[in-house]
Amino acid sequence: MNIDMIRAAAARLEGRARRTPLLASPFLDEIAGRRVLVKPECLQHTGSFKYRGARNALAAMDTATRARGVIAFSSGNHAQGVALAAREFAVPAVIIMPADAPALKIANTSALGAEVVLYDRGSEDRDEIGARLAAERRLTLVKPFDEPEVIAGQGTTGLEIAAQAAGLGIAQAEVLVPCGGGGLTSGIALACEAEAPGLTVRPVEPEGFDDTARSLAAGDIVANARLTGSLCDAIVTPSPGQLTFPHMARLCGPGLAVPDDDALRAMAAAFTRLKIVIEPGGAVALAAALYHGTAIEADTLIVVASGGNVDAPLFAEALRRFG
Repeated sequence: MNIDMIRAAAARLEGRARRTPLLASPFLDEIAGRRVLVKPECLQHTGSFKYRGARNALAAMDTATRARGVIAFSSGNHAQGVALAAREFAVPAVIIMPADAPALKIANTSALGAEVVLYDRGSEDRDEIGARLAAERRLTLVKPFDEPEVIAGQGTTGLEIAAQAAGLGIAQAEVLVPCGGGGLTSGIALACEAEAPGLTVRPVEPEGFDDTARSLAAGDIVANARLTGSLCDAIVTPSPGQLTFPHMARLCGPGLAVPDDDALRAMAAAFTRLKIVIEPGGAVALAAALYHGTAIEADTLIVVASGGNVDAPLFAEALRRFG
């Protein structure tokens, strides 16, 4: 995994992935007590950054392998990214999703033409299910984060951030990234290392599911004790990836963790001040910027809003409580 792969991914995604902007609001700056710029990957195709990695992974496959079809496991955002990419290449896609994933994500994945297989994330092993179905049907597994071409696709977000920061004259900043398995975080960190070394990436997770923060502190991979119990379903993973963690350990600052309520508060703030919709997992980085500033030193923060696929009742609850 290296910067050349990320640049190659950017070439493959040219004209396919959306180049999302950097958004600003003086109201958010006032809450944070510093400059805050938000990169809304919730405006990406399928409502999250995951399209970048999925599209790049399929585009990088040889024609015969891709034609047999692909399989993926995801709580919803990677699922939709793979489903759309597979539809664009006119190949079959099977997506393994937890039964408790937001109904919107399950419905959208199916609507994009994928076959959805549901499982119980508390008692069943998605890796085992994926391996079995892949072998039975000769499908290629597109992992959600621990896959070089997926990381490369996500890293194109970092290339955009580096160029946009340079265009604004920003040479020093912290880049706060919602982190599950680390594909987006490590990809952005690799891109910034090459293109904007003054930008330091920091992963942000929900409290109680901060495996990356604890792994960075320990210097080795540690796992979450449980995989359910957070509204931030999109970024609840067992542990950092074997491929992603070494890059994060080398390049990232300390991890941050925020409670679910702060993610909901950030969702309401983003809607009110930026007019964008963010899901809880996609809002944790903004929550850290707005409400956990004592753990942050930089005067400028670049915040990735990684996804916006939230069920209407939960979004309404965020607005009712914090809007």
